[in-house]
Amino acid sequence: MDSEVLGGFTLLLFSFWHLGLTAPNSLTSSTELFSTHSPSFAKLNRRDGAGGWSPLDSNKQQWLQVDLGDRVEIVAVATQGRYGSSDWVTSYTLMFSDTGRNWKQYRQDDTIWVFTGNSNADSVVHHKLLHSMKARFLRFIPLKWNAGGRIGLRVEVFGCSYKSDIADFDGRSSLLYRFNQKLMSTFKDVVSLKFKSMQGDGVLFHGEGQRGDYITLELQKGKLSLHINLGDSNLHFSNSHTSVTLGSLLDDQHWHSVLIERFNKQVNFTVDKHTQHFRTKGDSDHLDIDYELSFGGIPVPGKPGTFQRKNFHGCIENLYYNGVNIIDLAKRRKPQIYTVGNVTFACSEPQIVPITFLSNSQSYLLLPGTPQIDGLSVSFQFRTWNKDGLLLYTELSENSGPLLIYLRGGRLTLLIQKGTENPVEITEGTNLHDGLWHSVNINARRHRITLTLDNNAATASHATTASRIYSGNSYYFGGCPDNFTDSQCLNPITDFQGCMRLIFIDNQPKDLILVQQGSLGNFSDLHIDLCGIKDRCLPNYCEHGGKCSQSWTTFYCDCNDTGYMGETCHNSIYEQSCEAYRHQGKTSGFFYIDSDGSGPLGPLRVFCNITEDKIWTAVQHNNTGLTRVQRADMEKPYTMFFNYNSSAEQLEAVINSAEYCEQEAAYHCKKSRLLNTPNGMPFAWWVGRANEKHLYWGGSLPGIQQCACGLEESCLDMRYFCNCDADREEWTNDTGLLAFKDHLPVTQIVITDTNRSNSEAAWKIGPLRCYGDRQFWNAASFNTEASYLHFPTFHAEVSADISFFFKTTAASGVFLENLGIKDFIRVEIRSPKEIAFSIDVGNGPREATVQSPAPLNDNQWHYVRAERNLKQTSLQVDSLPKKVLEAPAEGHFRLQLNSQLFVGGTASRQKGFLGCIRSLDLNGQKLDLEEKAKMTPGVKPGCPGHCSSYGNLCHNGAKCVEKYNGYSCDCTNSAYEGPFCKDEVSALFEAGTSVTYIFQDPYPVTKNASTSSSAIYVDAVVSKENIAFSFLTAHTPSLLLYINTYFHEYLAVILSKNGK
Repeated sequence: MDSEVLGGFTLLLFSFWHLGLTAPNSLTSSTELFSTHSPSFAKLNRRDGAGGWSPLDSNKQQWLQVDLGDRVEIVAVATQGRYGSSDWVTSYTLMFSDTGRNWKQYRQDDTIWVFTGNSNADSVVHHKLLHSMKARFLRFIPLKWNAGGRIGLRVEVFGCSYKSDIADFDGRSSLLYRFNQKLMSTFKDVVSLKFKSMQGDGVLFHGEGQRGDYITLELQKGKLSLHINLGDSNLHFSNSHTSVTLGSLLDDQHWHSVLIERFNKQVNFTVDKHTQHFRTKGDSDHLDIDYELSFGGIPVPGKPGTFQRKNFHGCIENLYYNGVNIIDLAKRRKPQIYTVGNVTFACSEPQIVPITFLSNSQSYLLLPGTPQIDGLSVSFQFRTWNKDGLLLYTELSENSGPLLIYLRGGRLTLLIQKGTENPVEITEGTNLHDGLWHSVNINARRHRITLTLDNNAATASHATTASRIYSGNSYYFGGCPDNFTDSQCLNPITDFQGCMRLIFIDNQPKDLILVQQGSLGNFSDLHIDLCGIKDRCLPNYCEHGGKCSQSWTTFYCDCNDTGYMGETCHNSIYEQSCEAYRHQGKTSGFFYIDSDGSGPLGPLRVFCNITEDKIWTAVQHNNTGLTRVQRADMEKPYTMFFNYNSSAEQLEAVINSAEYCEQEAAYHCKKSRLLNTPNGMPFAWWVGRANEKHLYWGGSLPGIQQCACGLEESCLDMRYFCNCDADREEWTNDTGLLAFKDHLPVTQIVITDTNRSNSEAAWKIGPLRCYGDRQFWNAASFNTEASYLHFPTFHAEVSADISFFFKTTAASGVFLENLGIKDFIRVEIRSPKEIAFSIDVGNGPREATVQSPAPLNDNQWHYVRAERNLKQTSLQVDSLPKKVLEAPAEGHFRLQLNSQLFVGGTASRQKGFLGCIRSLDLNGQKLDLEEKAKMTPGVKPGCPGHCSSYGNLCHNGAKCVEKYNGYSCDCTNSAYEGPFCKDEVSALFEAGTSVTYIFQDPYPVTKNASTSSSAIYVDAVVSKENIAFSFLTAHTPSLLLYINTYFHEYLAVILSKNGK
């Protein structure tokens, strides 16, 4: 959004846009202070009168309205304060309408847009709209104004004329577009239109063919469904029906745009700003429509005025089918168009005034009734996302008691409670918090009351009261005022948040505009003349298949069975590698790993073989056993495809993050050639990543048509480069490892030489095995405060997670920073005990901080995870309590960054970080710090000193051994083994058996002893000996341990006969 003071910028506008759209007599307002402050003086740059408009009271219920005379395309607005005064507006919103009723708020980035206003009375602030508005009426709604004055406003609206062709359908009409030939067969279709309707159901257009083809666009419960079937006459029983649903709340009597683009089987379906791309089912790629397309409904042939489904009731604008303007043809009565029923060419607008209850604690609408009438009649419509809320409260006359209508758990309840009489309660409906309009009718005569939901008389509920029912004097909708003494209104449940319309009391419609003007009833915290409902699940911000539900103010994500967690199902519940599981102290076993963390790839089940030396990741496929092959040749080759129960992208991520990967390839042969070396066409090959065919075998190198024995010059017949190529009658084999990562995994093997006499082969492709996590120990050391690494911009508009390890001795410094024009994101250590995560998405900076009880600049590794999504901002440090900040329900929500990402410093080169950063992960993508550090002054790849942080993971006296990428545990001086020296070394002794260990050299007992003794004693303390072991036995007596020396000294541990 651009905002500038009037100058050269507006002169540029003048050359393209019409000016003077705002005429003085076109301006009206909610109120005016005096006649000299009337809206007629509110045109930009006017100085007469009081120099602009000011309302009677300066509050958020005021508005200034412009009538543009006809629908125009509004592209910009400008504002001033009241001339020569201290009255100006500092921020405002816009609303627009075709009729001056049923307003819609201007939104940008899916949020109600707040425009920056003026800072003085006379300068002009201009705003170019990111999305133009097509409307006749425009309202300026002041939100804030100069604290030393009141609301003061002069305005101008910029735009251009807007021409359109409109057809109005009354729910019993349609337009038929008839083709020049019997059959229209198309490979490409484009349909575009705009529509508005108050009805949630109705067919917008339909076409079908005798061979089963059809295309239908229809409203279903306020959503738009596209049904398409490209029939195939050769497959009468094939299921080629495709349905896609898009949009929501489309029955709001506002314009919605639709674009359908089909090319063969590929379809792009767009409703407003949301697009879904899909492919049709079946084999056919052309659409065959017979005779005609119908718009507005599906007439039944031979039965005038009857239709197959509910017709569309509303207006359609600028309807184009493959470049043909359907409505223009109908207006000009062209023969291609046949009209069914009454179709007019101006949009009839129902004058219905909706209201929005904004607050769950302060909103209410008070309307008067006619007291003491015998009986009761109240009706209204509502829509909401909340399960609970008070819809209506009234105190019935003649001490009949209070009557309440409320939602509880999505069900509608009517309750009458009079003194000691048994309460009368009626419950109707389910899931009434679905966002759709629902109608409620309450009718009572004498002792009988009837509740009807959604005008369905067949399911209406009835009840009988002990006392006669008389209408009340005051009807409170949506909630109760704070002052119970005056209102006698008591709300047993929360206030209603949602929309209402069409309120009737005693069979009389209530004019809510009179309420807005202050001449009827009373209200608090309402928007009158607009329904502000919003579908917070469109688009669905629940990631990884999470299911979205919502209330009026927020949305919720159900992450069950997704493998992810968090407010938006953003975070994987699994680690990214076997190395990470090992770091948690896990031992060998099956695990799920999620290589890209919060990224789009799902988790993958692998076997983690966690050994003392290496941590292997193994991915099994569907055939790892030895498989025999016979009767295969070039004409009928043997082919096996390998299924790893994962996607190619998942496997590629595992391989790319590993230091080394391999797959064993074994070919056992008897008179069956493999690669047909030295120069022939191969008789067998394998297919790897990217569906590439490879002509080398295990143990050889890419591009060399050989087996392992060929490279080693050890083949059975030196004339060939594979043992099997010697074509011998006896069994032999070629076995080796395929270890070129870019070609793995093996996805297919093809064998073609087992169809000769006595020819036979057997093959085996092992599981994919990888070791080494290239990212987990990937680190950089920052040696000066001015040093930093820079990476491409971090793109994370709606979800961002940042995690890393750090160690430092410095008191403060910035770990990373990325800037936008206004937005930014930063993680830093503020003080030895404080980590801060700062972010601004356009609503002002927010900051989550975690305080540590112990200093974090202790040169030990510490873990940081910062996350931001649409619901909250959070910061986690080590295992300290997470700091969580809830996100505002409205406002900007897209994080828009455009600078480079700075790691270890900032763009200003101030507050740089001194120390090490390791395993930096942004939205599941690991940054290669080491590679960047190799070419950056002041930064070194790697970071020593892992044992200082992780040595405690080596148990039972084991020694931590420092490695460049991590550490290992040396179990030599321990009676334990395993990656952490936690697995006991044990043996089972049968009667009469023993294990004897003879030292190579005499045990050194003096300080001058030889240093050539066994290496296991290099670090031994010679002043004493410690021996520890565990045993389990049922036999006594037993000799458990016996040690003797060259000097005939001995030590024995014996379990005596009495068990001591």
